[in-house]
Amino acid sequence: MADNTQNIQWFPGHMTKTKRQITDVLKLVDIVAEIIDARIPFSSRNPDLRVLTKQKPRIVLLNKCDIADKAATKQWIEYFKNTENSAALAINSKNGIGLNLFAPAVRNVLSEKLSRLKQKGVVSPTVRVLVAGIPNVGKSSFINKMSSKSKAKVEDRPGVTRGNQWFTVDKDMELLDTPGMLWHKFDDQKVGERLAFTGAVKDGVLDIELLAMRLLENLILINSFGFAERYKLEKDEILSLDSYDLLCKIAKNRGMLISRGEADTERAANVILDEFRGGKLGNITLELP
Repeated sequence: MADNTQNIQWFPGHMTKTKRQITDVLKLVDIVAEIIDARIPFSSRNPDLRVLTKQKPRIVLLNKCDIADKAATKQWIEYFKNTENSAALAINSKNGIGLNLFAPAVRNVLSEKLSRLKQKGVVSPTVRVLVAGIPNVGKSSFINKMSSKSKAKVEDRPGVTRGNQWFTVDKDMELLDTPGMLWHKFDDQKVGERLAFTGAVKDGVLDIELLAMRLLENLILINSFGFAERYKLEKDEILSLDSYDLLCKIAKNRGMLISRGEADTERAANVILDEFRGGKLGNITLELP
């Protein structure tokens, strides 16, 4: 197949402001909870964030684990534990999977500090957690679930959360919300592309048909054929057609037609991306450690 990778660059002005905000509040927190997308754990980690927060203990939360490949998620958790010496949890911030393990894991990471405070007479110190990550990775949903309040604005598009807000988890833990932050340049265009697949980069700056074609190519590359039955495709069709013809075939199979019976590839592309993002194409992880 031809290399249809798009040159994806996106660095809105508020991202620079977010970097300053995170730098300013680091002195107020004990630990960083970095939320990433379990389907693209490498691509959804902002290298700038890791540099900004490198002096703080970290716990990595692999969100959307319910629509990622379970075996791959286990590999990533082991990777963070053994390679980065970071605690890691698989979570789903919408339905609450794994969230009961969060507070104990945070306190375990901070056990030495909490022990020192206890020796100084501070019996129940408040643990303050900075929640950070790229746009559309599920930070607000995570905070809403953890605090059992719907104060953090949740919307399925990048760049909604604009300011820093504190949320109380229990009497001994507070979460600090921060806006999502992308970095200014994707050195590897495949990283930018995977971010676009999951919706971390706004669709408005992309060729949506080309993006859907690339997603199909990626799914074939990792032998993920969960879309075959959904779009009424035979496996030999998937392997023999190029990605544009495959997109046309999906459009026609779904009855997405324009004048003279031509395939409405733009509509089909939007459906494919929406259904991938919603987990309707199966449990998929696009990259391994």
